[in-house]
Amino acid sequence: MELTLDVLKNNLDTTWVLLTGCLVFFMNAGFACIEAGFCRAKNLVHVLAMNYIIIACTSMAFWAFGFGIMFGNGNGFIGMTGFFPNLLDKSAFTVLQGSGVAVSALFFFQMVFADTAGTILSGVVAERMKFSAYLLFAAIMGSVLYPVTGHWIWGGGWLSVMGFHDFAGSTVVHSIGGWVGLTGALMVGARMGKYDEQGRPRAIRAHNAGLIALGGFILWLGWFGFNPGSTLAADGRSIGYIFMTTNMAGAAGTFSTLFMAWLYSRKIDFHMCINGTLAGLVAITAPCDTVSIAGAVGIGTIAGVLTYYTGFMFERAHIDDPVGALSVHLVNGIWGTMAVGIFGTAAGSVGPVTGLLYGGGFAPLGIQLVGIAAVGAYTVVGSLIVWSAVKMTVGLRVSPLAELEGLDEHDHGYPGYMMDDDLSDFAPLPASDYMMPSKVPAFAEKQLLAKK
Repeated sequence: MELTLDVLKNNLDTTWVLLTGCLVFFMNAGFACIEAGFCRAKNLVHVLAMNYIIIACTSMAFWAFGFGIMFGNGNGFIGMTGFFPNLLDKSAFTVLQGSGVAVSALFFFQMVFADTAGTILSGVVAERMKFSAYLLFAAIMGSVLYPVTGHWIWGGGWLSVMGFHDFAGSTVVHSIGGWVGLTGALMVGARMGKYDEQGRPRAIRAHNAGLIALGGFILWLGWFGFNPGSTLAADGRSIGYIFMTTNMAGAAGTFSTLFMAWLYSRKIDFHMCINGTLAGLVAITAPCDTVSIAGAVGIGTIAGVLTYYTGFMFERAHIDDPVGALSVHLVNGIWGTMAVGIFGTAAGSVGPVTGLLYGGGFAPLGIQLVGIAAVGAYTVVGSLIVWSAVKMTVGLRVSPLAELEGLDEHDHGYPGYMMDDDLSDFAPLPASDYMMPSKVPAFAEKQLLAKK
């Protein structure tokens, strides 16, 4: 192949998409840490396993059917070509042919986005859903539920033709993950002990603040792949601008949530602060290219307030969400999508939309609201059908005994933590012997026999 400027640009764009896709992939570690930290120690392994298995599950489901449904040639509602693709050419994906990025790189980038939507679900239904139920639903979500609405918006479907704008996925990824999480939470019910006899919510405390903090850092970093990577091109001006709108919205969400928590309790609620950061990042995902820096700060500030109040709203409505994913992803996925039609400024950004506050009238906001309603209705109805099918086949909820004992021991056969007192009955070994695990069982057996 002759090394022309076009070839160099395509190679650079492909490299950029793959690198940012890796950042989005790494966000799984952030979700795993946050969800594991917010849940109880007895369910640590189970939560981590759900976040790990979704990668493999989505990879297979999205390759088999999802990518074709989302980007394949078809009509305004569904793609109908490109199933089980060889990922060497774009003949089955007309909508992608305008990009010089390799189709395999585009597949990887879109696959990790689909994976993120499934990961949101795992936090909402944590600590009481069967592993098999989650796995089955995630496979159907990655192959059918997620790709259909993705086709409407990013695959050349009817919403994109209408002018609906969701640059990096406030609706396509986050609100869809929130909608399926909401229906899942309603179907599986609240955790045992979450509500007292009068129906009042009880606090079930997070078990590891360190994991939550680490998850927050990883996700904030990962968003610099999520949003700037959606340019699908190594365009320095756009990338730099989107980095800044993304970061400023996350920072504003952090402060507004922190302030609201302090007003309410006169305490610095660090856990709520992290959810505020994520709320701002979710909200800026749709409009990150088409709002000003000041607009991004305003969007993030409102997102932080929304996530604070709606978290209590869901709890009082008996919708048990251990990690606050509904207030972060569903509520602010909707808010961020609306914000395009309010804060968009084509003259003061790198994006194409002029919203209500900048003289664009109500039309852009109306288009955004149509998209929000259509995606919400389809996802809620579709996910309720799938949840019902899963319930009739493998069942949704673990047994009461498993929930009380903890899913680590019951489902996985070992705890997430080996406590110091697990060998407290045995005399200490010399330090050198701890380096030789084979000596420990024999020593333990000898001590047990001596006690009899």
